[in-house]
Amino acid sequence: MERSHTISVLVENEFGVLARVAGLFSSKGYNIDSLSVSPTIDPTLSRMTIVTHGSDQIIEQILKQLNKLVNIIKVEDLTKERHITRELCLVKLRAESKPEILKLAEKFKAHVLESNSKAVVLELTGDEDELGRALEAFKPFGLMEVVRTGMIAIQRGEHVLVDA
Repeated sequence: MERSHTISVLVENEFGVLARVAGLFSSKGYNIDSLSVSPTIDPTLSRMTIVTHGSDQIIEQILKQLNKLVNIIKVEDLTKERHITRELCLVKLRAESKPEILKLAEKFKAHVLESNSKAVVLELTGDEDELGRALEAFKPFGLMEVVRTGMIAIQRGEHVLVDA
């Protein structure tokens, strides 16, 4: 049975690492649904949060292949762990129904980044389901543009991917 998996990958913060990881996925025919990369508190390391989907066998293969790559420090499938996910989304809406948009923005705890006579730009954060519900709710007001960062994730509790 295919399902979505969130994989956290700690890598050396070096040129070409992202290309090797992306190349692994494309060469094996696996899709990346979401990818976010940023430095950690240790500037020599970066964390990749990769959301992909597949059967347990496919995910197991992906994890094994990732672990074989040069510059990979640690790989964890967070899907089986207690974790928190968040994504940032910027939404531009037509300003024709501004009072209703602002009321709905308050309901979804969105921040208004810009509001003028032509458009309203909102910043939303949440997990995939929360953002999906918000985007559906804003759709009738005329979505002009939507930009999403991709999912980031962290394990709950005291567990760390690597000691700082």
